[in-house]
Amino acid sequence: MRISVIGAGIVGVATAFELALAGHQVTVFEQRGSVAAQCSFASGGVLAGGDAAPWCAPGVPLRVLRQMFSGEATARMGGLNALTHLPWLWRAWQAGRPRAYAIQRQAMQRLSLYSRMRLLELTRTLRLEFEHTPGYLVLLRGEAELKRAQTGLALLREWGVTHEVADPARCRNIEPGLNQATPLHAGIYFAQDGAGNCRQFAQLLKTEAQRLGTLFRFDTAVRAIKPGAPAELEVVGPAASGCETFDAVVICAGAAAAPLLKSVGVKLPLLALHGYSVTAPLRHVDGLLTPGPHAALTDARYRVAITRMGQRVRVSGIAEIGGDPEYLALGPLRLLHRVLNDWFPGATLTQNAQHWKGARPALPDGPPVLGASGAQGVWLNLGHGNHGWTLACGSARVLAETISGRDAGIDPTGLTIDRLL
Repeated sequence: MRISVIGAGIVGVATAFELALAGHQVTVFEQRGSVAAQCSFASGGVLAGGDAAPWCAPGVPLRVLRQMFSGEATARMGGLNALTHLPWLWRAWQAGRPRAYAIQRQAMQRLSLYSRMRLLELTRTLRLEFEHTPGYLVLLRGEAELKRAQTGLALLREWGVTHEVADPARCRNIEPGLNQATPLHAGIYFAQDGAGNCRQFAQLLKTEAQRLGTLFRFDTAVRAIKPGAPAELEVVGPAASGCETFDAVVICAGAAAAPLLKSVGVKLPLLALHGYSVTAPLRHVDGLLTPGPHAALTDARYRVAITRMGQRVRVSGIAEIGGDPEYLALGPLRLLHRVLNDWFPGATLTQNAQHWKGARPALPDGPPVLGASGAQGVWLNLGHGNHGWTLACGSARVLAETISGRDAGIDPTGLTIDRLL
């Protein structure tokens, strides 16, 4: 089939590759000038297949709601604008109830482990060389964090997900650079997970997709989609503008998906949760070991990740709803710097740090939507939230196999649009 993929973030690039590998003729439309130029540009880098969970854990939506009505970000967006997101947060709160949350987490867990396997397979068979480090440690500062983690730990045991509950000594053995002065009660270690440079991987996979015949059209926007057999796209770009037809269209456009969904009559509760990241070079002192993390960590109290990227450290987190996507609020950036300093004081050259903010479109119950949209010829690979890098390879494989009429080898329950209708 002739298939168009809209969006060239990590999810879109992986989808294009898998479709081309399945034998289809693929064209990718991207409104920016390169792959991984938006949400995938400076993502946290965590590859946490064992710990992938819906963001709407019990208590989180209410905490986000309180943050919406305080601080500089809300001051810029206005309280009335914040109120428009209340129905979405209400759905997220409902999805965070224990029984519903367990169902959604199992769906994400199933997809994330499938994605981990596919990522490793692609890395090995294609001989992809990108910055990556093994090991992922969740840091629990106090008894309260360990108590809140018990429900998730019980689910991991039930599903047979490999993990280790570590005492402080074991945590510091895994990550020797952890600050001794910062309180540490316990940790949860996933030896099979880790961190990787998402943008670098996307660039490598783009090259592989091109070798299979995929055409990437950058600086080109899709304004609307007309469903059908074939489906019709309204395209605006430097190479050509006008209407183009394809046997199938896959929307992987992240935050830019809203007008496209509207044009095909698909109502999807997709909301951009803005995340922040700080990337700084490691400080090197002659005669001393390189400070900073060896791999990937998450501070459970603040939901902030710290990852090793070659000779740099990236700190990421925050779930900012609404606001100006181009405006970097100082509060979130201060929090990221503070968490980094708590665990690895003096490890980076913060004066050379790069600050970034990106939209991570999410659905209120957590998992992405994969598969048919309900509109003829239009398919979806959307709503990965802050787990886009973790879920990208698996989501792409599922979507490509489904379009090709083959069994992807994974239970799709909880991953299709039906659950949201």
